[in-house]
Amino acid sequence: MTEVFDVITIGRVGVDLYPEQSGVSLAEVESFRKSLGGSPVNVAVAAARLGSGRVAAITKVGDDGFGPYVRAAMERFGVDTRWVGTDPDLRTPVVFCEIHPPDSFPLLFYREPKAPDMNIELEELDLDAIRAARLFWTTGTGLSDEPSRSATLGALEARGRAAGITVHDLDHRPMFWRYESEAGRMARAALAHATVAVGNQDEVAVAVGTRVPFEASEALLELGVELAIVKRGPDGVLARTRDETIEVDPIRLEVVNGLGAGDAFGGALAHGLLAGDELELVIRRANAAGALVASRLACADDMPFLPELEEMVEGAAR
Repeated sequence: MTEVFDVITIGRVGVDLYPEQSGVSLAEVESFRKSLGGSPVNVAVAAARLGSGRVAAITKVGDDGFGPYVRAAMERFGVDTRWVGTDPDLRTPVVFCEIHPPDSFPLLFYREPKAPDMNIELEELDLDAIRAARLFWTTGTGLSDEPSRSATLGALEARGRAAGITVHDLDHRPMFWRYESEAGRMARAALAHATVAVGNQDEVAVAVGTRVPFEASEALLELGVELAIVKRGPDGVLARTRDETIEVDPIRLEVVNGLGAGDAFGGALAHGLLAGDELELVIRRANAAGALVASRLACADDMPFLPELEEMVEGAAR
């Protein structure tokens, strides 16, 4: 009998190295703090920390010293690692960033010649578990190269829209695409099987050709998703279904490192959708989660707990 997970994510993983000195270039950084990274794994961590039930991530690491670190960190955060594979030849990626608050956080990816998580193959996937999961989370970067592209699309097709909540995070990183002209077509192929689409204005533009939030959300709904979410940065969040439109103002906190905000948003979104909460509350909590993590240094290590989000949402309402 297939075990049922509440959340399964698939895609990128790595080791994030955050400078402990802010406002300087990598050449001037003196020390770094190591953390688990990779958007879909961070989303899994965030969902687990909020109490979303059984959470797992499908990814791959290298046969190196960072592979055991990734597995141990995931397990410490409550994320099941049964589907974390090991590539015998490629190395676990590392990512360096610079911190220039409030809105500049350049990333330097070491994923050459290829990252292990881009070698996830369709034949390796437990499609029964993916079909049975209450929520399945995919990302745009998982579509940027083969065989991960075929694995991601194959998993989405096998699951279908009727299986439960299927979120496609548009998560666009131009440097991962050999031919960026493919990104929009692949995004639409994934959205054909998703019930929820989420992305910032630049990411939704890749999928539907406009970064104007209302136009983009309308286009996403026309592609068949049930919920379209456009993150508007300093202008807050727009969420739309066919019957409801919700606009949430940003929560103003001092930004330390904005890189984990989207993943925190994603974990809180998953948690709220699974809980069946009212959509406005779901979006407000997700918005609060993003703001909280942006006010902290790391991503996975600094994901919030549910009482923190409830307190922030209540405070914003007052």
